[in-house]
Amino acid sequence: MDEARAREILAAAGLPVAEARLLALGENAVFAVGDLAVKVGRDAEVYERAERELALAAWLAAADVPAVRAAEEKPRLVEGHPLTFWHRLPEAVRPAEPRDLAPLLRRIHALPEPVALTLPRRELLGGVERWLRLAGDAIDPADAAFLRERRDSFAPAAAALTPRLAPGPIHGDALPRNVHVGPDGPVLVDLETFSSDLREHDLVVLALSRDRYGLDPAAYEAFTEAYGWDVREWEGCAVLRGARETASCAWVAQHAPANPKALAEFERRVGSLRDGDPEVRWYPF
Repeated sequence: MDEARAREILAAAGLPVAEARLLALGENAVFAVGDLAVKVGRDAEVYERAERELALAAWLAAADVPAVRAAEEKPRLVEGHPLTFWHRLPEAVRPAEPRDLAPLLRRIHALPEPVALTLPRRELLGGVERWLRLAGDAIDPADAAFLRERRDSFAPAAAALTPRLAPGPIHGDALPRNVHVGPDGPVLVDLETFSSDLREHDLVVLALSRDRYGLDPAAYEAFTEAYGWDVREWEGCAVLRGARETASCAWVAQHAPANPKALAEFERRVGSLRDGDPEVRWYPF
């Protein structure tokens, strides 16, 4: 789904397309429309996830966790695409930093399981098949087979890990890009990967950012100090890192058919995994 198709869906929903401003285009297309943020899902397969994300927003609001608030309780299904509506946040006062994420994670990690909502496990590798299918012939079939083999080897290893922290609700994609720092402080802005699983999942994300994506080690240290623990001290860190690298590589693949830069980044990532080189720099996409 590209921006043009997403705008067609907005029009079919009766929204003022001329006023819509694209905010993000990734797993979803997100538009600012008046006082709302409208998220357009890629296909009907993600409708249930969109429905759960809205329920999560209500749960977090009841727990007084700073997060985006839903403007409508249920998704709309428009031409096979789920649309969710959110209250727009005030303008950011500055870019989010890793240290802004730590207190939000501490609050989430202190929450018990929700009573009226069943959180799924963090299926970190669950999207690999769909992303590779969306990539189609744009990627080398041998690379797709390699990622499927990695997925199949990391899945049982991750399931057998002994955690250091008590399992429970997690964000699932704990990165500064999913935090908005407004006048009242940091707020979570992406809830669709919320799960109930090893809390370490949330902490491995920034450890990988430090090692692969060029995150300043000082910023990472500020994050671990604010959270109170460095996940790299845990013996299971390498397994969760390997699983996340596999998923991140496959995620980029889905954009390859329409974007040569995505194909180049996919080939960079899969090449470093084939070579077993943990220090090849990856670039956010």
